[in-house]
Amino acid sequence: MPEPGAASSNARQWRADYLQDLRVNRRLSPHTVAGYQRDLERLFKLAEQAGHPDPIQLNHHVLRSMAAQLHRQGLGGRSVARWLAGVRGWYRYLQKHQVLVDNPASGIRPPKSPRKLPAALEVDDVGILLDLPQDEPLAIRDKAMLELFYSSGLRLAELAALSWDSLDWKQRLVRVLGKGNRERVLPVGRFALQALENWRNIRRDLPASEEPAIFVTRQGRRLSHRAIQQRLAYWSQRLGLGKHVHPHMLRHSFASHLLESSGALRAVQELLGHANISTTQIYTHLDFQHLAKVYDQAHPRAKKS
Repeated sequence: MPEPGAASSNARQWRADYLQDLRVNRRLSPHTVAGYQRDLERLFKLAEQAGHPDPIQLNHHVLRSMAAQLHRQGLGGRSVARWLAGVRGWYRYLQKHQVLVDNPASGIRPPKSPRKLPAALEVDDVGILLDLPQDEPLAIRDKAMLELFYSSGLRLAELAALSWDSLDWKQRLVRVLGKGNRERVLPVGRFALQALENWRNIRRDLPASEEPAIFVTRQGRRLSHRAIQQRLAYWSQRLGLGKHVHPHMLRHSFASHLLESSGALRAVQELLGHANISTTQIYTHLDFQHLAKVYDQAHPRAKKS
């Protein structure tokens, strides 16, 4: 018998089996699996606090109360939705293995949160960031990294996973593996290509030259997500941008600047790798903000007296 207030060993084993299935059979990334693991750890903790020794036996009403509790504790609507999705996936796995008949997390709606507009840099700020000094090898590497981020609208995980064979130099393309293991091929601008060529020429003289990763450390190991974030934060501070710049901000900047210039929402959707056009439509709000700003500054009847 499990100890009072503690998750049963059976539930813990099913949790471990599910995470292993995500790694081995569904081949999800370590980052994604870690997210599901956190979701389930939170579920088990909440169940323990509520006096339920077996999380497998939780019902719909208890789970809905847990979601409401998380929201009251300050977790945003999107985060609660993410947690519910993780929990729902585990119960679905238990259904598949005939441990459960019904999924107790089905139909639970997360609280609504106001949709936040993604932060994007002004074009001039991007120019300052990409004009970083080329005074040593890692600065040349970082220049190539930032140019590619902005040129092709890559996610952090996509850029970190790139190897040299991902690039088609002749066609000026890069092949990336996005969310859901969906592959897409993206154009690479000439400034990014030149920066990558400069980095490749120097990379040959650094340790572990046989490492296929494009972006590596001084020791020749593939750069981690955290290291890439730190380098971007370093340059934004050193160049005096006065704001915290992160990789996703460059992706947002790529999307909003492209949409401002072209208005081609479907094309931006394809470039970003969004499965649903509604995800891309948030950039139309950014585009409208830009147009409204231009209107306020230029229209003779919009100016304040």
